[in-house]
Amino acid sequence: MIKRVSFMNRGVEVVGNIHLPPDFEEAGAYPTIVLATPGSSVKEQIGGIYAERLSASGFLALTFDPSYQGESGGQPRDLEDPAVRVEDIKCAVDHLTTLPYVDEARIGLLGICAGGGYAIKAALTEPRFKAVGTVVANDIGEAMRRLLPDYRQTLQDAAAERTAQARGAEPRRDPWIPDSLAEANAAGITDLELLEAVTFYRETEYRHPNSTNRLLFVSYGGLLGFDAFSLVPELLTQPLQVIVGGRQGLTGQYEAGRRLFDLSLSKAKHFFEVEGAGHYNLYYKPEYVGPAVKRLADFFSEYLAP
Repeated sequence: MIKRVSFMNRGVEVVGNIHLPPDFEEAGAYPTIVLATPGSSVKEQIGGIYAERLSASGFLALTFDPSYQGESGGQPRDLEDPAVRVEDIKCAVDHLTTLPYVDEARIGLLGICAGGGYAIKAALTEPRFKAVGTVVANDIGEAMRRLLPDYRQTLQDAAAERTAQARGAEPRRDPWIPDSLAEANAAGITDLELLEAVTFYRETEYRHPNSTNRLLFVSYGGLLGFDAFSLVPELLTQPLQVIVGGRQGLTGQYEAGRRLFDLSLSKAKHFFEVEGAGHYNLYYKPEYVGPAVKRLADFFSEYLAP
């Protein structure tokens, strides 16, 4: 069962779904997990997959569309602003504390892909999260600085785009990934992980009309200056569960997960490798998602215990 909710982030309405456990009763008080989803993803995709499975293990699980994306409000559309993404997560906790069936002493946080970096950034200064998990986590700033051919030139281009918009130009929106496998093949793309991303987002039943696959170009200014992990040794005190795919690739999820784990000085930190799984396999393929969710359910059950 799913309960539709909305809450505000500084004047922007954020729309989400709370996935409820099978035995849900309004008079109960449940452990609850907030999910932070990948860049470009909406709540019905990866967040929904993990939320549905975690709710079956007895948790409330909240997944939501980021501000400026999906069903959530805000202008300009397709903006990916790390500071706003982090604040979305904190505002989600604000909302949860108003719900009588949420046990506010037992709220956890799960971040997936770029949402993993956003989750860590939020948890650094948000002690209402009592435990934090990540799946194929990435610091999106580090990843883009590493993967873009010339990120300094991209910053110049983003600045020029802001000037153009100030003078009345239509906003530029670029695809996150090719819009189809045919388009990817025509472009000569052979990287397995990128092709798997296109398959998931554009070619499976998880393709969703609210996921536009467009990034407002001026977003690069904030993305390229973002650093998710720099204060982890000083400020990340919660129990931590890091889950990575055993098959390494260009996304750098394995290396990012290991770096996060090594940086954390938490007395309760755990590292789990899903053997054979690539980055996007851990979005939806049951043979890989199953072990990840089992580990997360065990982790949150232990550290969100009454």
